[in-house]
Amino acid sequence: MRTKSVGKKKINVVTLGCSKNVYDSEVLMSQLKANGKEVVHEDRGDIVVINTCGFIDNAKEESINTILDYVDAKNRGEVEKVFVTGCLSERYKPDLIKEIPDVDQYFGTRDLPILLKHLGADYKHELVGERLTTTPKHYAYLKISEGCDRPCSFCAIPLMRGGHVSTPIEKLVNEAAKLAKKGTKELILIAQDLTYYGLDIYKKRALGNLLKELVKVEGIEWIRLHYAFPSGFPEDVLDIIREEPKVCNYIDIPLQHINSDLLKSMKRGTTHEKTDALLAKFREIVPDMVIRTTLIVGYPGETEERFQELKDWVREQKFDRLGCFTYSHEENTTAYVLEDDIPQEVKEARVEEIMELQSQISWEKNQEKIGKTFKCVFDRKEGNYFIGRTEYDSPDVDNTVLVSAEDTYISIGEFANVRITSAEEFDLYGELV
Repeated sequence: MRTKSVGKKKINVVTLGCSKNVYDSEVLMSQLKANGKEVVHEDRGDIVVINTCGFIDNAKEESINTILDYVDAKNRGEVEKVFVTGCLSERYKPDLIKEIPDVDQYFGTRDLPILLKHLGADYKHELVGERLTTTPKHYAYLKISEGCDRPCSFCAIPLMRGGHVSTPIEKLVNEAAKLAKKGTKELILIAQDLTYYGLDIYKKRALGNLLKELVKVEGIEWIRLHYAFPSGFPEDVLDIIREEPKVCNYIDIPLQHINSDLLKSMKRGTTHEKTDALLAKFREIVPDMVIRTTLIVGYPGETEERFQELKDWVREQKFDRLGCFTYSHEENTTAYVLEDDIPQEVKEARVEEIMELQSQISWEKNQEKIGKTFKCVFDRKEGNYFIGRTEYDSPDVDNTVLVSAEDTYISIGEFANVRITSAEEFDLYGELV
């Protein structure tokens, strides 16, 4: 007979998917800790809460495999209960209950109070803005809105996250101040769509207003923008990026494709010409800006000619950072009625072509950095190197700066000036100056 009391059971939160899920897990963990629960992140626990991703096929497969692994552990007696939350659970709950019935309970993306009840905890409204961060303490994600109102034909996010809801500026500033007091120096602003921020509550695009308030938070040194939408981008933000030292000369703006016919089918609200004009404006107003983008290949109707147009455009634009994904045919999206007419092996070959091209572009750009000095923040130590980043690099997805640890000591989370001595496709090597 088990003698452990409910209050002493350790809860292990497992996070899959994007940085928005990381943020949600941190909120959950903060609520549990405030209720006196012992909580860990991706460690060993008596109760497991899996925060799933349901965005594309690969993410769904990873989520399902993780659920099955923990259900097996439960059946072996290694864990007592398995709960599943997040996007996959929101989107496919009836199917999951049928196919994996050994999970104790499934919850959607907006079921936090109910999930807490099942974990023997109460939702504490006074904790809004509090999180038990899982990132290194010197940087943190700041989710400025939830959901999305965009009609993109390939995307299931509105099905899982609902419509766009902005968080008021004063709440975000309060959350940023709390993070800064705990040692956070870099804020990474995330949302399904940064561009839309404020339209629902202020009746205007208010990302610029938010940035003007966040830069006032003492202790924050870098503010980074992730997941901006190209259509309707608020141009006042570019002036703030140029003029405000705390706002990194960096933007993540998923463009997805460049062929105008495919962009129309994708319901992106832009064209080849408009996209080029926007990128030109970025570079004109903020000449030092680094642009990260993501692309989708293999969308229905992507002929070889249209793919070549994309390749030529990537070669011409020379993006600093670029990721590429194969199109995933998602149920209940408007693109689902189209024929998924590109074979998977062709999709994957096209990803390889784009990434091989980008690898050469990245190598050439990194060679230009040799001999230059950059302010870097250091995230961790691995083997014989301290691993850092410039303001032009976001954690986990962009370039790293490596400084030898054999004859140098750098405190993790601290800033230092580094002169670049050599460079590869995605890594820079340097020495302190």
